[in-house]
Amino acid sequence: MMKSLRYIFLLSGFFILQQAKAQINPPKDSVIQLFGVVMTSDSLRAVPAASVIVKDKGRGTITNNDGVFSIVVLKGDHITFSSIGFKDKSYEMPRNLADNQYSLIVLLVSDTNYLPATILKPRPTREQFERDFANTRVPDDMLEIARQNTDQTKLRALMLSLPADGREAVNYQLKQQANKYYYAGQLPPQNIFNPMAWADFIQAWKRGDFKNKN
Repeated sequence: MMKSLRYIFLLSGFFILQQAKAQINPPKDSVIQLFGVVMTSDSLRAVPAASVIVKDKGRGTITNNDGVFSIVVLKGDHITFSSIGFKDKSYEMPRNLADNQYSLIVLLVSDTNYLPATILKPRPTREQFERDFANTRVPDDMLEIARQNTDQTKLRALMLSLPADGREAVNYQLKQQANKYYYAGQLPPQNIFNPMAWADFIQAWKRGDFKNKN
């Protein structure tokens, strides 16, 4: 009895191991090169950057600018095609394919979202608009927040403390390079003799830009 149970356990482990190997290393005849094009169903326009995902496999690709894609799949895999503004579409690979290549044309249907209706009511005259705008009551808390957001002292402190974004950094670097190339082969001017630089320095001194912020 014990020997029979031992053989049963051994056979079960062998079959489980073989199934795991088959999932990790599938047979070569089950590997399919899937390629095709994703288009709109109404106008047959290419859908670029559409997602092509193999379900439960963690693999996928996207279509190029012409809607063309190519991916390696297995027989029986479920493929999902999706793109913003379109309904998702799924496709199951046939299991009885004789060839290792398969082409597919996917037509995506537009996914329409209906927004609630909005009624625009223009003012009859400019005078009425100015009167209504001037008489509009703003809550005190929102008015105080607006005052704080537009305070010049606070804006200068934010300019000095916040790092430059990508556009500002690139513009500063390009400006530095332009100045370097402009004065190539000669001495650049000294700001100590520049009256405009002195005017900017005096204005910054009056504003308190050089005061210790601590």
